[in-house]
Amino acid sequence: MQPKHFDLIVVGAGVLGSFHAYHAAKKGWKVLMIEKDEKPADASVRNFGMIIPSGMAKGEWKEYGRRSMEIYRSIQSSFDITLRANGSIYLASDNTEATLLEELAAINEKDGYACTLVSKEDCLLQYPGLRASYCQGGLYFPDEITVEPNRMVHHLIAYMKEQLGLLYKSNTLVKSVVYQSDRAWVETGNGEQFSSNYVVICSGREFKTLYPSLFANAGIELVKLQMMQTTPMPDYELKGSIFGGLSIRRYESFRECPSFEKLQAAQIESRFKKWGIHVLFKQAMDGSMIIGDSHEYAPIDQTDSLGFEYKQVIEDIILQEAQRMIRLPHWNIAKTWNGYYTQSKEQDIFREYADTNILVLTAIGGKGMTASPAVAEKTISQWTN
Repeated sequence: MQPKHFDLIVVGAGVLGSFHAYHAAKKGWKVLMIEKDEKPADASVRNFGMIIPSGMAKGEWKEYGRRSMEIYRSIQSSFDITLRANGSIYLASDNTEATLLEELAAINEKDGYACTLVSKEDCLLQYPGLRASYCQGGLYFPDEITVEPNRMVHHLIAYMKEQLGLLYKSNTLVKSVVYQSDRAWVETGNGEQFSSNYVVICSGREFKTLYPSLFANAGIELVKLQMMQTTPMPDYELKGSIFGGLSIRRYESFRECPSFEKLQAAQIESRFKKWGIHVLFKQAMDGSMIIGDSHEYAPIDQTDSLGFEYKQVIEDIILQEAQRMIRLPHWNIAKTWNGYYTQSKEQDIFREYADTNILVLTAIGGKGMTASPAVAEKTISQWTN
């Protein structure tokens, strides 16, 4: 008979919710995770699968990223979650960007986070097809990892069901969560009721069903991205995560560099600004190349303004810059998609108790893949101490 009471109920089976379930189940808790769709299909699978603490600001979030890499590696040692340890590299396209790479290298050396400055000549040797006209040098982070974004969270759920006793209910909408009689009560759309000691709600971009008033003035916005993936390139290898100069201008870690203001003052083409474009590459296990991305923004009460269409103009701009960076064996695009994530304009993550022992945790921004394992670990450790 299916149990009705749990130590923890997780609402939402994306990467943030799944790692909450993981840490609780690992401690021996009885855990139920409920997902409204057949399987997670939003931000947790529509991304590059890059785990890159190097892009995070110094302090709490950088430490979350570093701890998360340890958690990913620990799981991979006993169950395949598609992890590859193949490093990340940032490529400078001009002298100012090259200066920031030198400054970030010094910051990371002081923090004990491994990185190596790579000369232009060595970049060209190590990354086939990289254009000499673009690359002025690189900064390599050897310990950073990647996963297959369309598979990782599904493998993690399978691992928890197989080995940690997770009860997982998909295709199930949670319509209410309330705290009464010393426990949290969860009711689903089909009338089932479950109770638990704790509930964590990681519902992604769904803000209309549970606690809509909590989000009304929360300063959360939806971010729409465009990405694409080529057909496989079986005889070509581009290791790890590859970031161009536009990423140096975008990622938080570079804001700590003394020369960042000089970089900000430099002109950036209006087409990149308009669509929030920076160019990243990651080769998937089948040899195809994931390329992106762009950023459009809207408050969560105006998300329809973003539309659902995939914009050809954005794809063209991304590909033009990508081709300025590197020569690939081909540029045959097999599929394109929009990704969506939410972020808070006022804080790094939206974290509020809706009621006693009912935690709403969402709007982690673009940090979900890198930081979720450690963020979830902290939540569960606070409840067990």
